[in-house]
Amino acid sequence: MAVESNAPAQPDPTLALTVQLLKQASVTPDDANCQQIMARRLEALGFKIEPMRFGDVDNLWARLGDAGPVLMFAGHTDVVPTGPLDRWHSDPFSPDIRDGHLFGRGSADMKASLAAFVTATEAFLAKNPKPKGSIAFLITSDEEGPAHDGTVKVVEALKARGEAIDYCIVGEPTSAEVFGDTIKNGRRGSLSGHLTVHGVQGHIAYPHLANNPIHLIAPALAKLAETEWDKGNAYFPPTTWQVSNLHSGTGATNVIPGTAEALFNFRFSTENTADSLKAKVHAILDAFDFDYELAWSLSGEPFLTDHGQLIHAIKGAVKDVVGFEPQLNTTGGTSDGRFIAKHCPEVVEFGPINKTIHKLNECVAVEDVPKLSQVYLGVLERLIA
Repeated sequence: MAVESNAPAQPDPTLALTVQLLKQASVTPDDANCQQIMARRLEALGFKIEPMRFGDVDNLWARLGDAGPVLMFAGHTDVVPTGPLDRWHSDPFSPDIRDGHLFGRGSADMKASLAAFVTATEAFLAKNPKPKGSIAFLITSDEEGPAHDGTVKVVEALKARGEAIDYCIVGEPTSAEVFGDTIKNGRRGSLSGHLTVHGVQGHIAYPHLANNPIHLIAPALAKLAETEWDKGNAYFPPTTWQVSNLHSGTGATNVIPGTAEALFNFRFSTENTADSLKAKVHAILDAFDFDYELAWSLSGEPFLTDHGQLIHAIKGAVKDVVGFEPQLNTTGGTSDGRFIAKHCPEVVEFGPINKTIHKLNECVAVEDVPKLSQVYLGVLERLIA
């Protein structure tokens, strides 16, 4: 790790563990021994360590205690690919501290949070060797990828054996402008569609002998685009519908194509369900006189924690550390919280500033790393001390 000349000789323990995790090139779905690093620290505290491998994905379930309530820390060790290495100012897997920031792929998303989970737990148990509840960790290496063999499979296994979870903190980078300004207390659902409209291919000079599917699909897409799906609510913005891809044609300028395809996606609030959105789309399309096929793919239903002890605890813990009240928010993409919420009544996400996630030269402010641990420690102290 390259360190500025005025950097401390003995770094903060959370920063040190973050650096250690960043050195592991854990591009999804490769865990690259990150879970082993965490497991050794947790095992030294008395945690029962249970590796869970599904397919090519490594997952870690670790638990300390048998009693409730159960507070679970959840996160992922896998990171997205680096992109062009020559556009990084330092090696993405050789952590570098400069200008008050720690650079490296996964620094913000989400290895600083993983390190803070561990050091907060260590600090908590040093002061509270016999907590009134249990602490658990669910760590996957399949969040940035398909997410088929990661958190969703672990949660299914826990549910099958009757292992309850009362509270969950997911370490996603939630802060927007300054550290601690945002807690995610839910996420929108994601529903995708692949629409194919069938026409009749023919020579462009004889349109009466053909049926142009581009002309057919265009007004239907316009109707879908102008539709108000809902107005949102106190926690969610209105549901949005967006086309991501359009394809038609043979590449020739004198051929009317036979089919036109559109890929689209809903990011939807709790005011709708996947089934209600599907029904509305089909009703709109059926009003047009064309032959179509529509294949659906549901990435996740929306989830929301609108009240409860966890919300109260993390808001208080954040305010203790940063001095102001954080805001609750449900914007952004999907997360593994969508799987956990099916088994856990209270799920929130909290982590560092997210401005550089998935970008070149991803980084986290050095001063924010120990603050993460302090926030997680504050939640532990409020819920299971």
